[in-house]
Amino acid sequence: MDTSPVIAQRPRGSLACVGIGMTLGSHLTPLARSHIEQADVVFAGLSDGIVEKWLERMHADVRSLQPYYREGKSRLKTYREWVELMMAQVRAGKRVCGVFYGHPGIFAWSPHKAIAVARAEGFEAHMEPGISAEDCLYADLGIDPGRFGCQHFEASQLLFYERRIDPAGYVVLWQVALVGDRSLGRLATGPAYRQLLVELLRQDYPADHEVIVYRAATLPIEAPRVRRITLCDLPHAGLTAEETVVLPPAAPLRPNLAMQARLAELDACENAATGAPTVA
Repeated sequence: MDTSPVIAQRPRGSLACVGIGMTLGSHLTPLARSHIEQADVVFAGLSDGIVEKWLERMHADVRSLQPYYREGKSRLKTYREWVELMMAQVRAGKRVCGVFYGHPGIFAWSPHKAIAVARAEGFEAHMEPGISAEDCLYADLGIDPGRFGCQHFEASQLLFYERRIDPAGYVVLWQVALVGDRSLGRLATGPAYRQLLVELLRQDYPADHEVIVYRAATLPIEAPRVRRITLCDLPHAGLTAEETVVLPPAAPLRPNLAMQARLAELDACENAATGAPTVA
């Protein structure tokens, strides 16, 4: 009689959610490509038919997720359907790869949820990072987030919740074209909604403060789209869902004199203990 312990086997299916970057072909990493090529099924959360055709050159079974969008339908419902589509194939024992723009974990609900579900059910699941719109933004606009600090907000969060904005650093607002959409079913909201956003921002910024409307290049032959307008002009500026709004610093950094004094005391104690010279 065999009395050896039974070792639980991990289910055969697996999931990898990968980012292909922003610029077609240029940003795809070798690891992301290998996940795509080695998958049994590839799901494409991409909005551009050209990019899907490019993806089909790497894999014979690419299934678009775009048809699940519909005007008036909650995007959250669509994203839940995406998760179930991918998980159905994982549960069937397939190696599944979900392909998304940029980084699959940035402003992308479905990859995080699908990976969490897969792992909870015992399947192997992995997220492979990609070059995001945020990465391109820093490069194209010449912004070092470490210099003054940088806050990122989904624009509607500023209207739905009480958030604290630091105008001494950069503030990056995502999905401004959809600001104030509580239904999650609209493709855009209008100037009146953006006016509410501007009224809130006017608590920290002057009306003539320069804001930058930015969109990363998605094709190698394109240049990034950069527009500079005043904050008061934002409600009537034509915006797409792919464009991001950047508010440069509007105030200088304010020295924390009390904390600097305490740091000086600590330095003096450290220097006295080690015999190092005191810094004036």
